[in-house]
Amino acid sequence: MGSAPANVRELWRTPRADGPAAVLAIGTANPANCVLQDEFPDLHFRITKSEHLVDLKEKFKTLCKKTPCFGIILPNSVSCQTINLAQVSITGQKMGVSKRYLHCTEELLGAHPEFIDPHSPSLDARLDIVKTAVPELAAEASRRAIAEWGRPATDITHLVVTTNSGAHIPGVDFQLDLAENNRGARVLVVCAEINVLLVTKPEEGSFHSLVHQGVFGDGAGAVIVGAADDPAMTAGERPLFEIFSAAQAIIPESENIITMQITKSGYGGDISTGQIHVLIGDNIERCLLDALEPLGIGGATWNDLFWVMHPGTSVIMNQVSAVLQLEPEKLAASRRVLSEYGNMLGVTVMFVLDEVRRRMEKGEEEGAPEWGLMVACGPGLTVETMVLRRCVAQGTGAPAEDKPLGLRMRG
Repeated sequence: MGSAPANVRELWRTPRADGPAAVLAIGTANPANCVLQDEFPDLHFRITKSEHLVDLKEKFKTLCKKTPCFGIILPNSVSCQTINLAQVSITGQKMGVSKRYLHCTEELLGAHPEFIDPHSPSLDARLDIVKTAVPELAAEASRRAIAEWGRPATDITHLVVTTNSGAHIPGVDFQLDLAENNRGARVLVVCAEINVLLVTKPEEGSFHSLVHQGVFGDGAGAVIVGAADDPAMTAGERPLFEIFSAAQAIIPESENIITMQITKSGYGGDISTGQIHVLIGDNIERCLLDALEPLGIGGATWNDLFWVMHPGTSVIMNQVSAVLQLEPEKLAASRRVLSEYGNMLGVTVMFVLDEVRRRMEKGEEEGAPEWGLMVACGPGLTVETMVLRRCVAQGTGAPAEDKPLGLRMRG
């Protein structure tokens, strides 16, 4: 019996992988239907039979022009390839949403008129739609990630799924350390969002309902995670980003900034759009330093990192960029994703990771930084941070040898 603790410890060590968790593949997917931002107000008010609300419609149009990230209903057939990305200004930091992909169509609303009546019980019908649509979208993103990975789906050892669609916000956290704790593990992490629970009609005195509907788009993202130095790594598998640490922080006195709950008519709640960017700006640097300091970081500036940032809105990105004194191209990937897809809740950061990967492979990431941050803000108000290391030898760039981070942040 005296040797049991040593044996137990040995059993614990043996299955552990030798290296940090790493992203091995990325897949994304969206519904087929697309809506153009500049058509949002007219389309939404027409379909919801709210065109008599002239003042509210004009207010909504002004808001869309000022911060183009709103709208919910999509036309039956729109060619999203007609979007001119030359309109998008990165250096001027005015990039907003030019188009989004949404599951909700005019036909769907025609079949469910109760969706546009905020006083009509419609939760069961909405959940029936989500029950089918979310798994289908998640499966498509997963198929694309597995195809890029190059191994059969039966080699996946763990499946972690997160969604706010049909559940509550905040949602279930996903765990990435399974890949380090289990040698040979290949974790498929999937996030999917269909925001049909937000659809409703405009009402006088309830402008916030337009914000609820217009902020979000639909999509799914999937990543496959395994240990970067795992002896079980097979030929053809290529680590893209090593995951060195994860940290979470709750911004004090922010519990009422983003609130959502299930009601008989879908989602209800409030988003304090005028305060979110201020709170994030006031707290972001401290949150990032708290995530980095345990790694013994000293040296340089925030611009010496690559950035995988959930865009949220243009206003939030502008605030973060100003506070951290980021060069304009540092958030170029985030701004492009926001322009092309809108805010897809937690899914969005997976799209940004894929866009950063694409930019690195094409040599578009200026300075080719080795280390980076994945950052997302959510209900709470919370700030989630991951420290990433690009893998140069596998396309995003793997360092020849282990080196300290060597970053000196302001503050």
